[in-house]
Order: sequence, then structure tokens, then C-alpha cells
Amino acid sequence: MKRILILVLALAVVLGMAFTAQAKKRYVFGGGPAGGTFQTVANGIQVYGPIKSNPNFSVKAQSSGGSVENLRTTNAGRVAFSTVYAGEVFLGRNGKMKNDPRKYENVLVVGYLYGAPAQLVVREGSGITSAKDLAGKKVGVGNAGSGAFANCERFFTHLGIWDKIERNAMGYNDAAQAFGNEQLDAFWLLTAFPSGAVIMAAQTNDINLIDLGKDAADSGYFEEYPYFGKLTIPAGTYRGVDKDTPSFFDSALLVANAKVNPDHVYELMSAVWSEEGLKHMVGQKKTFKAMSVADGLKGVNPAATPLHPGAIKFWKEKGVLK
Repeated sequence: MKRILILVLALAVVLGMAFTAQAKKRYVFGGGPAGGTFQTVANGIQVYGPIKSNPNFSVKAQSSGGSVENLRTTNAGRVAFSTVYAGEVFLGRNGKMKNDPRKYENVLVVGYLYGAPAQLVVREGSGITSAKDLAGKKVGVGNAGSGAFANCERFFTHLGIWDKIERNAMGYNDAAQAFGNEQLDAFWLLTAFPSGAVIMAAQTNDINLIDLGKDAADSGYFEEYPYFGKLTIPAGTYRGVDKDTPSFFDSALLVANAKVNPDHVYELMSAVWSEEGLKHMVGQKKTFKAMSVADGLKGVNPAATPLHPGAIKFWKEKGVLK
């Protein structure tokens, strides 16, 4: 009888463990291409201790093409969380994506991560002083499906040069390598600085950054796309670039599919936006110094790009959302 009782208890423990494992929700987090900050976001959240030990859900980072792909996969529910630029969230929600009138209404904002500035790298002494000088040049424009590519196409089309350049769709690291091998005259990024890809390029070439702030201001870009902000990439950010370089930036936002359990969104946010969570993220990349509770909704207009219910609860508790 004692042996049967032990077997029954053992079976109960095994079944209990199986039930617990089955009950734990598994969420895929859409990252980005190699060399980009999007993938660092996904990896950083995946490996953070309180996320790993959460009894209710787990997070698995998955690489992607970037912002546009993340918008689509998050909307479709193929990934639960991802990073998407504010521009894509706004345009996608309102059916204004290029050649894509669909409305991506299942993508809800969780919080602000960092500002991602446009960066255009050329060789020092190339004679290229404006993006308009790229006509006839070989340019890395970001990989297809990324926010970098979409924003490059948007900006270069606005300047009238998109159809005048030799476009090379590739990720940042690949572009830096091709630039180093003199297979490209320039390459474009939309990512936080300092970028590892630009650092790589500066190790093998004397580089310069184009003043995209001037190009944008002179062409009326800020009036046509008001969700962009203005910033300056400080002198000394990259080897050999000894002057401040004005540019513009889009906001990288953490988003979630509308059907993700609000309690799980709240739990993830409580871990990531805790004091220790923010320290952990900065340890992944200094870019995440931009993350804070106070700036949790920086550049976010909930009326234009609605928040996830779990995020509404979190930001109201923190006094950020009234």
C-alpha cells in the first residue's frame, strides 16, 4: 500500500509539473538584423533574470528584417512583442504604408525605448557633402523589410534621388564590410549611436557623416513627416568624425499584439522598467540610457497610436499616463 501511495504521489508531481509547463505561455519577441539595436532589445529582454524566471510566460528572441517586418508579424500575431519605429506604427495604423493600404490595428504601444537617428556614412574626401550628391553612387540602403530601408526610401524619394542611386539592400554589418571593400560609396543606417557597423567601417576607412539635418530642413521633410525629431550626433562619436553632425530621428517603440494577456504585458514592463531592469538594459548597450519611467511615453500620442491595456495599467500606476 505504501509503495502504491508513493507511486501515486510521484505521478501527481509529474502531472503537476507537466501542467505547469503546459500552462506557461511562450512569447516570441521580434528582433532585427545583425548589428542593429532591435536585436539587442530582444536578446536583452530574453536573458533578463526576472523574465527568465517568470512562472507565467517565457520570452524567445527571434531575428527579423526590422521595423516593417515586425509591424506585420506583430499585427498577425506571429510574434507577440517586437520593436517598431513610431513612424511605421503611425503609418501602418492609418493605412499609409507605401504600396500597402492595410491598417495594422493589432499593434499596440508598450513604451518608448530610444531615439534612432538617421546616419549616412561616406568616405572622407569623397566630395559627397549632401545626400543629393549620391546620384549615380552605390549605396547600402538597409535590408528589405527593415525600418532603415523604409525610411531611406521615404527620405531619398522626398529628395528626388531614390531612383538615381544604385541601391544595395543589406544589413548594417554587411554594408560596413562592403563599404570597407570599396563596393559601396555610402551606406545608410537608422539606429542608435554609436553603431557597431559604423565603428567597423571607421576602422578600415577615413569616414565622414552627412549633415542630414540640413537636407531635411531645406527640403521641408519635417513638415511632411512631423513625427521625426531633430538631434545632433556629437563630434567624436566615431573615429575621425570631429564635428557635430545634425540629423533627425524616429522613436523606437516596444509594441505588443493586441491579444497578448494584459497581465503578462504588465509583468514584463514591471521587470524591464524597474531600476534593476533599466540597469540591465544599459549593460546590454549604452543606447538604453534613453529608457526611463519618466520618458516611458516620450513621443507617443495614445490618441494616434493606442497603448496596450497592460501598458495603460503600468503607466497610470507610475503617474506617466493621466
